[in-house]
Amino acid sequence: MRFYVTIVRLGGLGANDMVRITKVHTGGGDGGETSLVDGTRVGKESPRVGVYGTIDEANSALGIVRAEISRLQRHEVTDESLQSLGSRLIEADNMLGIIQQELFDVGAECACPPGGVPEQMSVIGKEAGERLVEEMDYMLEDLEPLSSFILPTGNPVVANLHMARTIVRRAEREACALREEIRLDIISYLNRLSDHCFVLARWLTGEEGESLWTPLGKRKLGNHS
Repeated sequence: MRFYVTIVRLGGLGANDMVRITKVHTGGGDGGETSLVDGTRVGKESPRVGVYGTIDEANSALGIVRAEISRLQRHEVTDESLQSLGSRLIEADNMLGIIQQELFDVGAECACPPGGVPEQMSVIGKEAGERLVEEMDYMLEDLEPLSSFILPTGNPVVANLHMARTIVRRAEREACALREEIRLDIISYLNRLSDHCFVLARWLTGEEGESLWTPLGKRKLGNHS
């Protein structure tokens, strides 16, 4: 995450600041340490590094989701049950584009030492999490209530969304371990984002339908019938 350090050295993360990355392979991390935003050196096993690393992982997982959406929109897939999703794919990509930007904001803040967020850094507030709730409510209007848990599978978009939601949930757990140092707005955002990925996965399930979990007892009864 060397680029976070580069941002601050360029003058901070103000509303109009842009990022210029000139070098990635600095060699500064060869000894197992990395730099926080203010230049403080910490071990890569640091819980704080773990948090923003997992956030980066979640963002990358959502990038795969968007790549799969783009593939469907280019009609490289002939499965009519997926192509019938139509405008939902466009809406989903727009949602995820905003979320990816926000995850960089969250990651940058988490890469700051406790109490060391630069004054010029713009941070997400409650409105970001509230927007996620509004989007979930919008999608839930089209969905039937669940009668069981969903197996994390489906078309490539849906399966990757399930992977993303579990990574976001891990990021939330890691952030909770630093609850005395990380703003509640970030923990709340990650909590809602994992839920958002779950709802979005359901919303983008094609005509093939959802695969539901059947408890062991019922599966045994089924095998005997």
